[in-house]
Amino acid sequence: MAVPARAYLSIGEVLNRLRGDFTDITISKIRFLESEGLIEPQRTPSGYRKFTSSDLERLRYVLLAQRDQYLPLKVIKDNLDAMDRGLTPAPVGGVAHPSISLATVDGQMLAAAFGENSEMRLSRDELLKNSGMSDDQLVEIESYGLIAPRGRHYDGDALAIAKAVTEMASFGIQSRHLRSFKSAADREIGLIEQVITPLTRQKSSESKARAQEVQKEIAALSIRLHAALVRGGLHRLRP
Repeated sequence: MAVPARAYLSIGEVLNRLRGDFTDITISKIRFLESEGLIEPQRTPSGYRKFTSSDLERLRYVLLAQRDQYLPLKVIKDNLDAMDRGLTPAPVGGVAHPSISLATVDGQMLAAAFGENSEMRLSRDELLKNSGMSDDQLVEIESYGLIAPRGRHYDGDALAIAKAVTEMASFGIQSRHLRSFKSAADREIGLIEQVITPLTRQKSSESKARAQEVQKEIAALSIRLHAALVRGGLHRLRP
């Protein structure tokens, strides 16, 4: 989404907004932090820097981390990278971890839980450490199509799947037993696609918005139906 022209700040305006909390801040310091890759302000056609409110808050974080925590720039940069990927920065010697709790299913799931893009980006090592999964397990479930990286990273859905697979393994359920879950999910996705295709083919923004809402609603209903079927089947197993 485009940012309105006056939503941008000049480097002088940024300096004035920071001086109240950081009396030693200078334009040279801001330029230095940019050269180190901690901020990336946009440029006007004539080459002037233009900062957003996000750039300003990023600068505040850097300056606070330097002043109050005495963190070196490399650590601050790593922390910013973790936050950009939806993670909480790692403690010293630790590993970054998700900053939000993953949605769980408890009988019903709200439609709002579907259709949201997972902005979390995990490295392979972060996925393994946060899920408790071994590398061999990950290789196996990737071969079954249960998890796939998005580019060079794994998203929040991959972490949720890895956690579930790891916990199910503690009951002796092996990854190969879970291929039916993937097949069932693919069939449900195909059914939803059939329903929303007529809407997605329309060009209006209203049709696209409606398609997203229908997609979320049907997905939520499918989870409710699945949960009810499993619950009913388990009731019949009771003596």
